[in-house]
Amino acid sequence: MKNIPEVKLGIISVSRDCFPVSLSESRRRAVVSACSKIGADIYDCPITVENETDAMKSVEDVVKNGVNSLVVFLGNFGPETSETIIAKNFNGPVMYVAAAEESGDNLIDGRGDAYCGMLNCSYNLGLRNIKAFIPEFPVGGPEDLAKLIAEFIPIARTLLGLSNLKIITFGPRPQDFLACNAPIKQLFNLGVEIQENSELDLLVAFNKHKNDPRIPEVVADMASELGDGNKNPDILPRLAQFELTLLDWMEENKGARKYVAFANKCWPAFQTEFGFVPCYVNSRLCSKGIPVACETDIYGALSEYIGICASGAPVTLLDVNNSVPADLYESDIAGKFDYRLRETFMGFHCGNTPICYLRDPEIRHQLIMKRCLEPDCPPNITRGTLEGDLKPGRITFFRLQGTSEGGLKAYIAQGEILPVATRSFGGIGIFAIKEMERFYRHVLIADRYPHHGAVAFGHIGKTLFDIFTMLDVPKISYNQPASLPYPTENPFK
Repeated sequence: MKNIPEVKLGIISVSRDCFPVSLSESRRRAVVSACSKIGADIYDCPITVENETDAMKSVEDVVKNGVNSLVVFLGNFGPETSETIIAKNFNGPVMYVAAAEESGDNLIDGRGDAYCGMLNCSYNLGLRNIKAFIPEFPVGGPEDLAKLIAEFIPIARTLLGLSNLKIITFGPRPQDFLACNAPIKQLFNLGVEIQENSELDLLVAFNKHKNDPRIPEVVADMASELGDGNKNPDILPRLAQFELTLLDWMEENKGARKYVAFANKCWPAFQTEFGFVPCYVNSRLCSKGIPVACETDIYGALSEYIGICASGAPVTLLDVNNSVPADLYESDIAGKFDYRLRETFMGFHCGNTPICYLRDPEIRHQLIMKRCLEPDCPPNITRGTLEGDLKPGRITFFRLQGTSEGGLKAYIAQGEILPVATRSFGGIGIFAIKEMERFYRHVLIADRYPHHGAVAFGHIGKTLFDIFTMLDVPKISYNQPASLPYPTENPFK
């Protein structure tokens, strides 16, 4: 993954002057040792903070040593002002954790009261309007805190990524795709830049890459990746030309930003002017950590990038597309998997899912587009999709969305892709999410979400919830159990 930050952790311990400083220092060293044992490398700042001067020196030290994400450790009660000044002056994500007491036999000189100190720390962070990450339960022994610190890494990676992200778009949304629209003001509030371009800009750049000497190398890489799925080898040079166009545009236009995501118009004029469907290229770039959202879906691209940072792996963007037929459910799902019919649906898109998540992937043509653009001839300009059933396994369906009123909202739902053949076309899978029909009605419909959802291939709901909380998303929805009705749910049904 080349398009996401590398997190360099550091830890600073703090100590209130009426407690032994050695207590905070020894506890910090124990946390560092526990982190090392689980592979969470962390820079151990030698300066223990007891006052404001120490705070400034400690920040200077960690920055000098390349730290971009920080853990502030309350080894005892901690100095309220100084410990929060650390976060105020450190330009990066900050996490606060506190030490638990070690032994009932050492509660005189060995008692640190960090359990109490964390309360005052939180209060002082609020006074200074400082947004810091405090885990679900931030007090623990070295092994407990090491696990929390490891869980902070994808959160920090995402926050760092968003602060250096530019979303590049090409073309307005296709007609009747207003659902993917949202005001861009919230992007700037999140620290994300945006560059909006015309499809003509992209076409001009594409034409300039004709006969690019790098095309044969990219074609060979595509052919190697596809293997037996290379069913349309003559389309690969055009796809390679387009891939190089996007990669060059990214490098030439990222400006002061380090990371890029795309949101591109991909139909209907795209096929007639470029001569192919861009889906396979979109899948390849996403595999490298560069999401390319379909249909100029800016918040879809943003969601995909968040998912890549949060999981450290490729993601995809799919339509919440069609119901599972009752006869297919009865023959292939009922009695074999613990889901009701209405808890299943098919997630689909034309062919943008990374190849690593597909069973028997092949380069094909986009059937729906062919009906409109090439109804009476063999497929040509509608080729370029990467199709196949999605591999079974755990998934998280999620989206961060700007609202029409200029706010933010998000949803997260964990579930799985079932090992059941879809009998259909595109990049597609049968998804199963508990209480999906209620989530569909009282979140996706009631809160007016678009049909696109980002899919991470694993359960990362906990990480995403913490990320959305750090981003001050006011409403984070999830698939609530039957025992917890939604506000809009009819209690008499």
